[in-house]
Amino acid sequence: MHYVSTRGESPAAGFSAALLAGLAPDGGLYVPAAWPRLTAADFDGCTSLAQVAERLIAPFAAGDELAGQLGAIAADAFTFPAPLVPVAGAGYSVLELFHGPTAAFKDFGARFLAACLTRLRAADARPLEILVATSGDTGGAVAAAFHRRPGIRVAVLFPRGLVSPAQAQQLTCWGENVQAFEVRGSFDDCQRLVKAAFVDPVLRAHLDLSSANSINLGRLLPQAAYHAATALAVWRAGGRAPSFVIPSGNLGNALACVWARHVGLPIGDIVLAHNANRAVADHLAGKPWQPRRSIATLASAMDVGAPSNMERLQALFPALPDLQAAVTADVVDDGAIRRRIADDYRAYGAIWCPHTATAAEVMARMPAERRARGPWIIAATAHPAKFREIVEPLIGRDVPVPESLAQLYERPSASTALEPRLDALRAALLPAAAAGEGGA
Repeated sequence: MHYVSTRGESPAAGFSAALLAGLAPDGGLYVPAAWPRLTAADFDGCTSLAQVAERLIAPFAAGDELAGQLGAIAADAFTFPAPLVPVAGAGYSVLELFHGPTAAFKDFGARFLAACLTRLRAADARPLEILVATSGDTGGAVAAAFHRRPGIRVAVLFPRGLVSPAQAQQLTCWGENVQAFEVRGSFDDCQRLVKAAFVDPVLRAHLDLSSANSINLGRLLPQAAYHAATALAVWRAGGRAPSFVIPSGNLGNALACVWARHVGLPIGDIVLAHNANRAVADHLAGKPWQPRRSIATLASAMDVGAPSNMERLQALFPALPDLQAAVTADVVDDGAIRRRIADDYRAYGAIWCPHTATAAEVMARMPAERRARGPWIIAATAHPAKFREIVEPLIGRDVPVPESLAQLYERPSASTALEPRLDALRAALLPAAAAGEGGA
């Protein structure tokens, strides 16, 4: 299996090379040069999430040095569950993706990527520098996954003042090989800096750069695995393909579900639940594609105005009608998020984080005729304890804190302020002489 850039101006790369590079040299994102085809029967005998992941990812790693290690990698990464929980009285189920060490769905991809990159690093190689932009959850998951991994350093860039207090603690509590940077700007500024770093000749000359954002294949494919495992379980139980409502920001989680369906998994409709950052929804409604500045909302991890993975969606569906047939989208404002958190707690005893509430609101708005074509699943992407300051006043009670989060909250934290300029990032990552080689 080989991978090509969405922009078509870089040579093809193998699986390991694409993971190590993160971003293609032309600034594009890696996508498969040819798509494997699988059926539900191909997963017969696969009963655990790790087994489904190994089987799903195997054709994507065919012929690569990691191909024979996928079983061990999946076993390392998928050490916690992704249970499907019916919501009594609501008519849908919730895929709980928050049982990992940082209580967010991004733990799955971050741990898989860390297991891969650790195996790819030669003992005598210079350190691998992981750059990650985060709107809240990605950075914490990546920091946890790579903390103390030999031969790897991590730089986490997050927008100052635009993540929850719990998220900020998760981003800044690691130290050692993980450094946190508070960028004076938005998530889009953080993402722009990371992308600029990958094509900057000065940084590339002095550092072996890679990314752990969902621009990296090593994040997307394991996320496709839990969608696949869930779809297979529902299919085996009742012979029906489930449909998904997925909270969407940078589009990595939704794209992973699209990829799982594209290779043949039994998945029905895929609905993107957006907060007030509506660039994708507007495009799907027929407007020209127009990235824009991000808007701060209660669902902060989805505050993305220029989602990177739109490139991959458009590469898979170049014509707008095909894209519109593949996914639909709805937009939810902060007022509706607040009401949904309160209403669903009263109605079902469910406690949502703001992101999951966005998906629950989209589900509640759905016409009865479409709901009847289920079964439907909403993705619960983060534990509500990460947003206690939002959730607790709305439901009138404390939100229990998982032990994994409680331990992180007790660690000391540290971060470095960073202006949203490439020269500032150079200065932070390189010795003074090297940092001065390029312009801003």
